[in-house]
Amino acid sequence: MSPHQVTTPIAIVALKTITLILGAIIAYLAYKAYRRTGAEPLRFLAYGFGFVTFGSLLAGVIDQVLNLSFRLGQLVETALVTVGFAVIVYSLYVDG
Repeated sequence: MSPHQVTTPIAIVALKTITLILGAIIAYLAYKAYRRTGAEPLRFLAYGFGFVTFGSLLAGVIDQVLNLSFRLGQLVETALVTVGFAVIVYSLYVDG
Protein backbone atom coordinates (compact mmCIF):
# COMPACT_ATOMS: atom_id res chain seq x y z
CA MET A 1 0.00 0.00 0.00
CA SER A 2 1.33 3.42 -0.93
CA PRO A 3 1.85 5.82 1.99
CA HIS A 4 -0.21 8.36 0.03
CA GLN A 5 -3.18 6.08 -0.57
CA VAL A 6 -6.42 7.33 0.97
CA THR A 7 -8.24 4.64 2.91
CA THR A 8 -11.94 4.58 3.68
CA PRO A 9 -11.52 5.42 7.41
CA ILE A 10 -9.31 8.39 6.54
CA ALA A 11 -11.83 9.61 3.98
CA ILE A 12 -14.67 9.26 6.52
CA VAL A 13 -12.75 11.22 9.16
CA ALA A 14 -11.89 13.93 6.62
CA LEU A 15 -15.49 14.24 5.42
CA LYS A 16 -16.87 14.22 8.99
CA THR A 17 -14.42 17.00 9.84
CA ILE A 18 -15.59 19.07 6.87
CA THR A 19 -19.22 18.38 7.87
CA LEU A 20 -18.47 19.50 11.42
CA ILE A 21 -16.84 22.73 10.26
CA LEU A 22 -19.55 23.64 7.73
CA GLY A 23 -22.40 22.68 10.08
CA ALA A 24 -20.89 24.71 12.90
CA ILE A 25 -20.53 27.73 10.61
CA ILE A 26 -24.16 27.46 9.47
CA ALA A 27 -25.42 27.06 13.05
CA TYR A 28 -23.27 29.99 14.22
CA LEU A 29 -24.45 32.28 11.42
CA ALA A 30 -28.10 31.37 12.00
CA TYR A 31 -27.74 32.00 15.74
CA LYS A 32 -25.92 35.27 15.08
CA ALA A 33 -28.77 36.34 12.78
CA TYR A 34 -31.26 35.38 15.51
CA ARG A 35 -29.40 37.52 18.06
CA ARG A 36 -29.34 40.45 15.63
CA THR A 37 -32.99 40.24 14.55
CA GLY A 38 -34.73 38.40 17.39
CA ALA A 39 -36.52 36.21 14.82
CA GLU A 40 -37.45 32.94 16.55
CA PRO A 41 -37.29 30.86 13.34
CA LEU A 42 -33.58 31.66 13.07
CA ARG A 43 -33.03 30.37 16.58
CA PHE A 44 -34.71 27.08 15.70
CA LEU A 45 -32.74 26.94 12.45
CA ALA A 46 -29.51 27.29 14.44
CA TYR A 47 -30.60 24.56 16.87
CA GLY A 48 -31.57 22.27 13.99
CA PHE A 49 -28.20 22.60 12.30
CA GLY A 50 -26.58 22.18 15.69
CA PHE A 51 -28.30 18.81 16.14
CA VAL A 52 -27.31 17.68 12.64
CA THR A 53 -23.71 18.76 13.20
CA PHE A 54 -23.53 17.23 16.67
CA GLY A 55 -24.87 13.95 15.26
CA SER A 56 -22.01 13.80 12.79
CA LEU A 57 -19.48 14.62 15.50
CA LEU A 58 -20.88 12.09 17.95
CA ALA A 59 -20.89 9.31 15.34
CA GLY A 60 -17.20 9.94 14.71
CA VAL A 61 -16.41 9.97 18.42
CA ILE A 62 -18.29 6.71 18.98
CA ASP A 63 -16.48 5.01 16.11
CA GLN A 64 -12.98 6.48 16.30
CA VAL A 65 -12.42 7.59 19.89
CA LEU A 66 -14.57 5.25 21.96
CA ASN A 67 -13.95 2.37 19.53
CA LEU A 68 -17.55 1.21 19.81
CA SER A 69 -19.63 -0.27 17.01
CA PHE A 70 -19.75 1.59 13.70
CA ARG A 71 -23.46 0.72 13.54
CA LEU A 72 -24.06 2.31 16.94
CA GLY A 73 -22.38 5.47 15.67
CA GLN A 74 -24.60 5.44 12.60
CA LEU A 75 -27.71 4.90 14.74
CA VAL A 76 -26.86 7.84 17.01
CA GLU A 77 -26.01 10.04 14.02
CA THR A 78 -29.24 9.14 12.22
CA ALA A 79 -31.31 9.86 15.33
CA LEU A 80 -29.72 13.29 15.85
CA VAL A 81 -29.93 14.17 12.15
CA THR A 82 -33.62 13.24 12.22
CA VAL A 83 -34.23 15.48 15.24
CA GLY A 84 -32.19 18.25 13.60
CA PHE A 85 -34.13 18.11 10.38
CA ALA A 86 -37.42 18.10 12.32
CA VAL A 87 -36.31 21.27 14.11
CA ILE A 88 -35.26 22.83 10.78
CA VAL A 89 -38.66 22.01 9.27
CA TYR A 90 -40.32 23.50 12.35
CA SER A 91 -38.22 26.65 11.92
CA LEU A 92 -39.67 27.09 8.46
CA TYR A 93 -43.23 27.12 9.83
CA VAL A 94 -42.81 29.17 13.00
CA ASP A 95 -44.06 32.72 12.80
CA GLY A 96 -41.28 35.08 13.71
